[in-house]
Amino acid sequence: MKKLIIALISGIIILSTQSSKAQVSVNINLGLQPAWGPAGYDYVEYYYLPDIEAYYYVPRRQFIYLERGNWVYRSALPARYRSYNLYNGYKVVINSPRPYQYFSSHKAKYARYKGYNGKQAINNGNYKSKGKGQSHGKGKH
Repeated sequence: MKKLIIALISGIIILSTQSSKAQVSVNINLGLQPAWGPAGYDYVEYYYLPDIEAYYYVPRRQFIYLERGNWVYRSALPARYRSYNLYNGYKVVINSPRPYQYFSSHKAKYARYKGYNGKQAINNGNYKSKGKGQSHGKGKH
């Protein structure tokens, strides 16, 4: 009986420790954001870069772009984009998995931002705005 009570207490302690960890977990990746990313976001999973029709995956710090008809993940952009300035280009925040599956939609929707070098507002794509803690935007992509 003593062993059963000790096992139950141990189980409760383990479960309460795990649930308290889950409650403390917050979706913030500020430290992962690239220096060239737009200010004002507390969480970004992907950026879509309309100028070069590519994506940037923040958690793995990798660019995603088409190469010979396939989407590839690379730590740097290919030579064909060497003149592209990440600091000046428009970025669309997208917080949904595998956004490149919706590339045709993104390409059409954000084509007007190609070559746009103005100040970027915090109101595009899906994002969690600094201090808001809730998702905004239109749909999952």
